[in-house]
Amino acid sequence: MKKILCSLITLISLNTFAQVTLSVGAIEVDQPVTITVDTNSSDSNCNGLSGTTQVYMHSGIGDNSDPFGFNVVGNWGEDDGIGEMTSNGDGTFSITITPETYYGLTSTQADSATQIGMVFRNADGSQELKDEGCNDFIFPIGSVQINFTNPTSDLVVITSGNDLSVSATIIFQGGATVQGSFEIFYNDVSIATGSCGFPACNSTINNITESGTLKFVGTPPGSSETGEASFEVVVVPTVVEANLPTGLEDGINYGSDPTKATLVLTAPGKEFIQIAGSFNNYNPTNADVMKRDAATGKYWLELTGLTPGQIETYQYWVFDTNPIANSPALVKTADPFSTLVLSPFDDPYIPANTYPNLPAYPAGQEREVTVLQTGQTAYNWQVPNFTAPKEEDLIVYEVLIRDFDADRNYQNLIDRIDYFKNLNVNAIQLMPVMEFEGNESWGYNTSFHLALDKFYGTENKFKEFIDLCHQNDIAVILDVALNHAFGRNPMVRMWMNDPDNDGWGGPSSENPYFNEVAKHSYSVGDDFNHQSTLTQEYTRRVVKHWVEDFKIDGFRWDLTKGFTQNCENNENCTNSYQQDRVDILKDYADYSWSLDPDHYVIFEHLGTQNEEKEWANYRLSEGKGVMVWGKMTDPYSQLLMGFNSNNNIDGIGHNSRAQFNGPRVMGYPESHDEERIMYKAVEFGNNAVGSHNVRDLNTALSRMSAIGAVTLTVPGPKMLWHFAALGMDNSLFTCPDGSVNNDGCKLDTKPQPQWTDNWLGDTNRNQIYNDWARLIDLKINEAVFEGDYAMTSGSLTPRIDIFDTSIPSSQLRNVIVLANFDVVSQTVNTNFPTGGNWFDLMDETGNTTYSAGTVTIPAGQFRIFGNMPSTLSTNSFDINEAFSIYPNPVNTSFKTNKAISSLQIFDITGKLIKSFNGEFTINDTYDISDLTQSIYLVKIENSNGQTSTSKLIKL
Repeated sequence: MKKILCSLITLISLNTFAQVTLSVGAIEVDQPVTITVDTNSSDSNCNGLSGTTQVYMHSGIGDNSDPFGFNVVGNWGEDDGIGEMTSNGDGTFSITITPETYYGLTSTQADSATQIGMVFRNADGSQELKDEGCNDFIFPIGSVQINFTNPTSDLVVITSGNDLSVSATIIFQGGATVQGSFEIFYNDVSIATGSCGFPACNSTINNITESGTLKFVGTPPGSSETGEASFEVVVVPTVVEANLPTGLEDGINYGSDPTKATLVLTAPGKEFIQIAGSFNNYNPTNADVMKRDAATGKYWLELTGLTPGQIETYQYWVFDTNPIANSPALVKTADPFSTLVLSPFDDPYIPANTYPNLPAYPAGQEREVTVLQTGQTAYNWQVPNFTAPKEEDLIVYEVLIRDFDADRNYQNLIDRIDYFKNLNVNAIQLMPVMEFEGNESWGYNTSFHLALDKFYGTENKFKEFIDLCHQNDIAVILDVALNHAFGRNPMVRMWMNDPDNDGWGGPSSENPYFNEVAKHSYSVGDDFNHQSTLTQEYTRRVVKHWVEDFKIDGFRWDLTKGFTQNCENNENCTNSYQQDRVDILKDYADYSWSLDPDHYVIFEHLGTQNEEKEWANYRLSEGKGVMVWGKMTDPYSQLLMGFNSNNNIDGIGHNSRAQFNGPRVMGYPESHDEERIMYKAVEFGNNAVGSHNVRDLNTALSRMSAIGAVTLTVPGPKMLWHFAALGMDNSLFTCPDGSVNNDGCKLDTKPQPQWTDNWLGDTNRNQIYNDWARLIDLKINEAVFEGDYAMTSGSLTPRIDIFDTSIPSSQLRNVIVLANFDVVSQTVNTNFPTGGNWFDLMDETGNTTYSAGTVTIPAGQFRIFGNMPSTLSTNSFDINEAFSIYPNPVNTSFKTNKAISSLQIFDITGKLIKSFNGEFTINDTYDISDLTQSIYLVKIENSNGQTSTSKLIKL
């Protein structure tokens, strides 16, 4: 129960800490107090503040259950002035605060505050000062404390006309319980007085018919000082039964009238729900009680009188008149189907350049709120109907936006589109971008699955990034964590177990979405019950939102092993075949394909193949099938390090998987979860005596092209972890300061050497990038790589044969990849399937040939041969005259010297700006008067599909 202490008298007993003194005997929530810390004291064994010229107070305020529970002021380790104390010149430092304003308390919090907690630190947080027992300094507020023993909650929900018993104790000067007298107020009207027996003060309030605040004021015997405490009483309103209007779904429903919006919420077991928002000043009345649809149990309410385009915020106040043990009677929560939420915990640290004009969090509220805005302007998609690459051709680039570039936002990706385009990848997979807890995160601690996390940017900026990718023939895939959610999730909180009454907790036994205990052995956060109809409906809404509203091309489903209800605390069970898991994930795949027949469905299962083969072969005859992650980090690490053991790489492709009928294994040598193979090579590689020491950075880099050769060429989808194509050698466990800590820094923000050190300009790293770009180009554009393959591996000289006998022998239909991961040169047999010349496919001229029975490959290098040269070497216009634009520079319009069927104009970021389609002759004119002054790239295509490009200068 919340307790209040109020006094203005001086109590020497409060100043019990040698290092910290107060200017008053008792802290009052609405009165100034000066706090002084002595850094000269040496009686603390908790580091102490020695030699510092700056001291910060990192402090919070709360009730008896948590002295930091209401609000915390201070950013640990930041020298930003928040909580900074003033030096007194003698080794002491002081700060003067008025708690109510300093901590930004609501009136309810101010009335309920009983303790202030504080820790002192130097500017960067490397030193701290606590009390002699290494605990936070805790100071009470006031001198008279009221402690309710009945009710035990700060909110009571009752039926109109019922009575309410009240019991409380009075504690004086932080000591023993005393008797004294009391007066009780209801909505500031005195309704009862009395004397306290021992140990409690007792009273009964009869016939309560309206909601209000009950305030108990207690006075110790022989004292003029008083203390007070309060709690809220809510009288259950009448809930109107009304049919849910047709066509509405959970969350915000916008219609044609921009002055209205209808909110819908599914909340089984809850008696009534109020909507509190900016439109009613977060002071809801009975008019804001949601109606209930008797057939579905859904709650709904139409909001009227809204201003078109104006940003509003709201919460659901969800009431339970008879909660089970440890569950709250009231939960204040954002909408589970929010597409934009504001957070008092995370938003203050979001840079303005990432999210301009971020709406302000409503003052005086707690926890997340949902943003509502009618009359929004729809995004103007430049590519409304993108044709995604075939699954067999996918080269997926996995990105953690936070660690991609310095600003850590979507704009960084937009600005670097040439990096992806020139590498020739045709898909970008983003680690979770849904609203997660905190800002410095991988994103798997998701709390709102339909909302974008604002730390990466705005909704329109994200759509711009997707649109730009589609303009550049790059699909966008989202990593989604739908196995679980974290504690800020409204569906966790509405049915939660909260024994300490702090508003946070795990799922209760009544939760219709979540399990109390995870039903698998890889628990993360709170475990969704995917056998629940409500969870299934929620999951489909998540899929629909990102596919339809954002044109997302695919999902990578995280931790699919968790989609079972059968395996609580049982790893053998979790890794065994589970029919419920197979069925529900097929159902989700079906739903994705119902929205987009070509939607990519990718499972991170990493389990036994019996389930994976069912998913991979599922609806394969229709051109579908689920792609499954194929982790191959260890054997590829062994190859790169140059060790002739445990280096069988057969698992990179589908032929290693029993009864896989199609190439649906997304093989990869590293992902976000595995240590960088380059780091392992430099730290632990073969350092045999000689010139080829793998632990030498440049030597290790020289071996990465061969890694690409024996990865990317294998038929079927493949994945790259970001900056592998530049030989990223920083450990997965790199800390922000550049050190490596295998126990603590895996999830930490990483340094950015790839840009700050200009890795693209580094000859050794750029060689990897260019070689992989060529290999990817071959993989995507040559039909043979959609065929079959045979692999010989398990040694330092693996061989891959790729073939498609349905292709005429006059075309490229046989490819051989040979690599040498030894630390010395090796002569290997070519064993060409046919005689004659074979062509080096890495030679873009198509002129380098080979026909001998053996080939000598230097240490760490590879060779890739084809029975014919690649068509990539001759894909330009087959005419002598070069493509040109005239006039160039140009003011308003130009012509070309070629007859074409398509002309596209791109800006310097690679974004498609304008296009012309038709049968054009050399006499046709292309109007660009609407373009701004800049440099552009013009790409033309003829009726044979041949392309050419040229620069254009617009004056």
